[in-house]
Amino acid sequence: MYGILVVALALVLLMYLAYRGLSLLILAPALAALAVVATGELPVLGAYTQIFMTATGGFITSFFPLFLLGAVFGKLIEDSGSAEVLANTIIARLGQGRAILAVVLACAVMTYGGVSLFVVAFATYPIADALFRRADLPRRLLPATIALGAFTFTMTALPGTPAIQNAIPMPFFGTTPFAAPGLGILTALIMLGGGLAWLQYRARSLGEGYGGAATAAFTPDAALREHASGEGFDLMELPVQAPPRDLPSPALAALPLVLVILLNFAFTGLVIPAMDTSYLALPEFGSTDISQVRGIWSVTAALVISTLVLIALHWRRLPKLTGSVDSGANASLLPIFNTASLVGFGAVIASLSAFALIRDNVVDIGGDNPLISLAIGVNLLAGMTGSASGGMSIALQTLGHTYLAMAEAAGISPDLLHRVTAVATGGLDTLPHNGAVITLLAICRQTHGQAYLDIAVAGMLVPLVALAALITMGTLFGSF
Repeated sequence: MYGILVVALALVLLMYLAYRGLSLLILAPALAALAVVATGELPVLGAYTQIFMTATGGFITSFFPLFLLGAVFGKLIEDSGSAEVLANTIIARLGQGRAILAVVLACAVMTYGGVSLFVVAFATYPIADALFRRADLPRRLLPATIALGAFTFTMTALPGTPAIQNAIPMPFFGTTPFAAPGLGILTALIMLGGGLAWLQYRARSLGEGYGGAATAAFTPDAALREHASGEGFDLMELPVQAPPRDLPSPALAALPLVLVILLNFAFTGLVIPAMDTSYLALPEFGSTDISQVRGIWSVTAALVISTLVLIALHWRRLPKLTGSVDSGANASLLPIFNTASLVGFGAVIASLSAFALIRDNVVDIGGDNPLISLAIGVNLLAGMTGSASGGMSIALQTLGHTYLAMAEAAGISPDLLHRVTAVATGGLDTLPHNGAVITLLAICRQTHGQAYLDIAVAGMLVPLVALAALITMGTLFGSF
């Protein structure tokens, strides 16, 4: 019992101190050492170098190419003007009265195309800010609107998404980014519909008279607004007129994003299966097989080719190409090291005897249905660490093989395990100490008190409802 209290204290401190703004690069090893010292089960230096750093380095070794290439690709999308064009094109097609829906779809297109959610938040905010200003929508709804498009269904549910949350389960379950596509699409629709319904309700309840994104999506005259006397856009400062830019056409702006998706699919289903990969069984290649690396190879190859095409298409619009590439590369470092540090923290916690008790109790939840246990376990760990990818990595590294064996015994497809795992990361990870939440609030110049309620509903409560629906559908109908 004492060990469980120590683990709980370390996790609470992690959440609280991260919420207070302390770096995870310091917090993760320090609190891991605190847990080791308090329990007295392991030597501190040995736990740090042989457990913490080994797990941290392993995560970086496996996933750094995806973080690096995704950040560089996203920065080039931004600097070429493609992000601005795509957002404005969606807004022009939908109309100003559909501001919330336009911002959500703009974010969704970019994140589904492989752009880092952090980059999407930075790139979309100026456009979303201007659109909310014109529509007289409350600024406090901006963070939740961006979060719905970037942090939810495109991150975890849609099949083929290049998000890291969709890539991590692949080597554990031998799956592809397109695992359980039918269930993924239905789950994504629940998230999108539920999030838009909440934002519509909030826009109306705040009294600014906006018709609502969900209604606007299906009502031709939804751009017509009532003029109520409630809360509207707070004019914090006058917008700065940007100098004219040589912007690409919508087709050129969208082409690299479409390529990421198409090439990902082609490498997964056609190119890599046709390759001779028997050499992977050799010790120098890790004594593995293609099922363990196929998904990572596919996303990596798709991002490399799409980035080269993007540079070729927008060469004149990228006068500082070296600076853009350097900026993107540098932007990838903090996210991956933060996540990897949380994985190292989790590895140390997992080596303690108290964790074995917690793990065994989590596995027993749900009875004969491992999907329920998996969903709860991943959600709890994502919430504890404040990281979707970090919580998933901890859960799969410690329990992945256990869940796979349980699923095989119950006749459950690994594809369904993959999709449930990915969707489960998008629930409790959106607690206040989450790094993406803190960054998003800072970008939108809002506080937790002003905007977190809407983020929590659109980014946590609705995805949890969608997760429950996914498990129900998967249990009743299997993977499709």
